[in-house]
Amino acid sequence: MPLPELVGLAYETVAELPFPVQMVPVAGTNDSLVATKDGRVWVFDGSSISDQPVLDISDQVRNEGERGLLSIAVRSDDPLLYTHYTANDGDTVVSNFRGSVAEGFDPGTETILLRHAQPAANHNGGMIQFGPDDALYVGLGDGGGGGDQFGNGQNQETLLGGLVRIDVAAEAEPTLYGYGLRNPWRFWIDGGTIYIADVGQRRYEEVTVAEMESGHNYGWPITEGSHCYGSSDCDTSGQVLPVIEIEHGDAGTCSITGGIVYRGTEIPEIDGHFFYSDYCGGYLRSIHRAGGEWVETDWTDQVGVPGQIVGFGLDPMGEMYVFTTTGMLEVVPVR
Repeated sequence: MPLPELVGLAYETVAELPFPVQMVPVAGTNDSLVATKDGRVWVFDGSSISDQPVLDISDQVRNEGERGLLSIAVRSDDPLLYTHYTANDGDTVVSNFRGSVAEGFDPGTETILLRHAQPAANHNGGMIQFGPDDALYVGLGDGGGGGDQFGNGQNQETLLGGLVRIDVAAEAEPTLYGYGLRNPWRFWIDGGTIYIADVGQRRYEEVTVAEMESGHNYGWPITEGSHCYGSSDCDTSGQVLPVIEIEHGDAGTCSITGGIVYRGTEIPEIDGHFFYSDYCGGYLRSIHRAGGEWVETDWTDQVGVPGQIVGFGLDPMGEMYVFTTTGMLEVVPVR
């Protein structure tokens, strides 16, 4: 039986939480795991949040400014919960913890996969996600400050400013997979394609779409968005330029928040749309390919501005959630 015509989208409030940053589905269940920036991970059963966290590492997470527990990841048939957080000394840590959703994850079982010093308190990146090759991908910022003051953006001898690959099965050392990123707070891997929402410096936010191949140069600090940064002319040869950029001042834009590609079943009309928002603007927008071109859709008039949007998430059915600094919202169809 065909679905009624889609009139639009709306938000439904799901839960109040202190700065949720991400939700990932637990395969084969109705549960999802929700990370809060203070260093705790909770279970969401589709209707409510667990009374107690299943992981609490708040005593080893530096939760201030852009620092904190920034991302989590899980895999099917893997008893490990993967985390990306800021340690008390300011280092970026990517690690895993052994346990289960039912019994919890033991902080004492931590295995560190990556530890990297950060020269400043901002631009820690944040996202981790498993790719189609079953490796774990990590987004790291350029080291912070402003204007790539530490010279990491185009430096292929450092992991900072890069998309980092960790072969967890082989227990291999992390390697630089792509570079030229300023602060990739969120990216999203959809099959063999990656969507990177990179936070801009002073004028442009951007979304770049590329095939999952090593060696891509995403341009920073040669470019901010598709524009030369710090000069009127620059050489962009060899760069992967963004498919869309959002200028500061556009609906309050200041810091892009990506984003997921929707592949759920409740709203087939938006299948393949990459959704994103902005920390200051709080809008909801998406891009998708149509007729060989990238088309942007603004859903804000329908859903409203719920606050400062800091993250997105999926449940096991592939349905989409949006996080503000104070809680979780589900994106639902209006028919």
